[in-house]
Amino acid sequence: MNMIEHFFRRYFLSGIRILMLFLAVNVLFILAIFSALFFDGGLDGSFPVSELSEHISNRDGLLTSDAVAKKLIREGNVWAMILDNNGCVIWDENMPDDLPRQYSLQDVASFSHWYLEDYPVSTWNRDDGLLVVGYEAGSLWKSRITFDADYVAPLFYCCIGIFLANIIIVILLFFHNTRKLEKSIKPILKGIQQLSKGKPVHIDESGKLSEIKAGLNKAGDYLMKKDNTRAVWIRGISHDIRTPLSIILAYASEMEETPTLPEKTRKQAGIILRQSEKLKNLVSDLNLTTKLEYSMQAICKQNIDAVELARQVISGILNDGMSDQHDIEFHEEQPGKAIQLNGDNLLLQRMLGNLIRNSIVHNPSGCTIKFSIGIHDNSCVFVVSDNGHGMSETQLNALNSNEDISSSQNSEDDTEHGLGLKIVSQIVKAHQGSIQFVETIPHGLTVKILLPMK
Repeated sequence: MNMIEHFFRRYFLSGIRILMLFLAVNVLFILAIFSALFFDGGLDGSFPVSELSEHISNRDGLLTSDAVAKKLIREGNVWAMILDNNGCVIWDENMPDDLPRQYSLQDVASFSHWYLEDYPVSTWNRDDGLLVVGYEAGSLWKSRITFDADYVAPLFYCCIGIFLANIIIVILLFFHNTRKLEKSIKPILKGIQQLSKGKPVHIDESGKLSEIKAGLNKAGDYLMKKDNTRAVWIRGISHDIRTPLSIILAYASEMEETPTLPEKTRKQAGIILRQSEKLKNLVSDLNLTTKLEYSMQAICKQNIDAVELARQVISGILNDGMSDQHDIEFHEEQPGKAIQLNGDNLLLQRMLGNLIRNSIVHNPSGCTIKFSIGIHDNSCVFVVSDNGHGMSETQLNALNSNEDISSSQNSEDDTEHGLGLKIVSQIVKAHQGSIQFVETIPHGLTVKILLPMK
């Protein structure tokens, strides 16, 4: 039997123990109540019928009671009679006038177990007849067991008390059992939650479910080593590729600008230059997304004029050169109103620049890009939209769920765009903001970013 099966079997057995303990406590409750009634005289009344019989004497067929008997009857507020074998009353004391003076066997059998008229009675066999002691009507409750009426109400309340005690006992026992289960499982659940966030995990492997805890620690160590290996590999590749890439860019630029070279060669050099620049940007994006993902990118926050930031980004893109097929329209929702942010200027420029370039790169046939900035609920709102090809509903849902969409792109498409938008989302998250991707009507892509204002 493995550790998991053993744990749940123990949990099942603990539930059985709780049930047995619950039943035992109820039995003890019932025994305690009946013991209290018995020793306190609550069962079968409290009048000493046998003692009364001892103080009634028969002398030559004449029945007489002494002073003690009279005192017992008076203090007990009862009445008494003795029936002969024919059911006739041959002696009585304080007997109600409305009762008959002769009874049949059926009458005797009935009132011995139940009531005589409305009077609860007790009986005692004598050599000369049957002693019957009657109590006040309503003073005793009789069934198979006779109770003093004074004990019926306490017994009722005791039953309610037992019912409530049962509920409390069940709650306490199951709470105790659940706490034990929670104590064993809670560290495991916390460890899984930490793993889902990409954080290191180490759980104390002692106690119950130690095998699962050990396995979770191994899984956490493996994932951390895997992530660290990936980060180190990306940094190493970026470092190793920087020098040869710089040389390629330099020679390609020089060849493109050399007028003595054939036109075809210069065009080829221009293609090499642009593709090398794409490669350079890709390496830069890989470095940045890795640093943001593992919180290695220092966020240098400062006071930023959001409107001026947007203007700088648009100016930079225009100065880098943009085809005539693409237009950028800039709009302020609240013209002249200062919008102050507290964030990393370079990262925010990268964020907005990636959004605009994303519209340019993925709409090579041209589109109109609208860039607006405004304030909503104490948040700075950047909206970048275009009327280009847009994205599928699946890709939009993936982006809004913070999922990677690069794997959904066509591998033959040289304009794969998952990484740039991932960096945008990471920068927004680093600034405690929110981002939303929606379809532009009738077609295109709209990205809405909300960043908290200073």
